[in-house]
Amino acid sequence: MLYHILAVGDVVMEPGLRHLERHLRPLQKWKAIDFTVVNGENAAGVGLTRDQAERIYDAGADVVTLGNHAFGKSQIADFLEDAPWLLRPANYTGRAPGRGCGVYDLGGVRIRVLNLIGRCDLAWGADNPFTAADRLLERDAADFTLVDFHAEATSEKLAMGYYLDGRVSALWGTHTHVPTADERVCPRGTGYITDLGMTGSIESVLGIDPRQSVEGFLGGLPGRYRAPEGPAKLQGAIFTLDSATGLCTAVERIDVR
Repeated sequence: MLYHILAVGDVVMEPGLRHLERHLRPLQKWKAIDFTVVNGENAAGVGLTRDQAERIYDAGADVVTLGNHAFGKSQIADFLEDAPWLLRPANYTGRAPGRGCGVYDLGGVRIRVLNLIGRCDLAWGADNPFTAADRLLERDAADFTLVDFHAEATSEKLAMGYYLDGRVSALWGTHTHVPTADERVCPRGTGYITDLGMTGSIESVLGIDPRQSVEGFLGGLPGRYRAPEGPAKLQGAIFTLDSATGLCTAVERIDVR
């Protein structure tokens, strides 16, 4: 039996949240989506609040993943312990609250979702994501395994794709907010795309007011992130998975404006 899995790129601030709330459920109906994973770590610009996490979940997400800004809003720490559908990167220090891997029942199949963060150019002390993936894949049987790899370097994402090819159903990259045109089924059957893109303002620099971003590159003090008003987009990918093999048969990029 075929299942359609939707992965949605980083939701950026209020324009992204509103656009997700308006368009996610119609998209799910149109594309006959069975399960949805949304990256929400930029819902507040840097991090997200409990209210924002719940808005993403209520909009239609089955799982909300995070990244390097997982703890940008400190009040999310307690909610990470309480909400099984909210994941932070699994290769954070073991002292961090929350979980980085969950298994979810989808009426006959079990879906494991794994959230990892890269180390190349993110300049912080995460555990090795490759060996962390090895450890987590040995736990908890599942029919499908989905991986949100939140990483800066395309090389690290591609390497992880090859490393896990045939061992997971689908792997996508988040964090850079720009969609890549390399969606594919890898040689051993894993669905892959280097970056999903983002859900946020179209006329922006990664979801932020262009004037503010330019000021930062000119050496000024841009201040707190601001999202521009105006039209928004929802970017991501749909992975078609076969329950007979646990692997992917097709990948389709999406861009809803």
